[in-house]
Amino acid sequence: MGVFGTIRSYVLWQHERGTLHYDIMVTLILIFIFLSPRVINFNDKPAASEPHRTGVVVSSDGSGELAYEIDASRINGADDTAIRNQLLAIIEPISGTASIVKYEKISDAGGKTQEYRVWVKRNQ
Repeated sequence: MGVFGTIRSYVLWQHERGTLHYDIMVTLILIFIFLSPRVINFNDKPAASEPHRTGVVVSSDGSGELAYEIDASRINGADDTAIRNQLLAIIEPISGTASIVKYEKISDAGGKTQEYRVWVKRNQ
């Protein structure tokens, strides 16, 4: 059996389990599996996506109230009533009719408002 015959027998998987040639085939397969990702660029990176497209993160506090974190760039009201109305306009399409229990501004180290944390009770 020449070199081409040996290669042909490897490709056609003609060797019995426990033989030297079988062990060589399995070793070559394992080398390919573990070393190919380091050598070959498969271009299999996950697609970059914005984690929160709407700028709203919703969580439950367990007592029936929902806590929303809303990006401050979506709110441009100056007084409390305008801020509450804008917050409700963002929240109600997500949760249905609701009322704001309370809200607080979350600021960065410079004092600039980054987001609003809003606690909401759904109206039933």
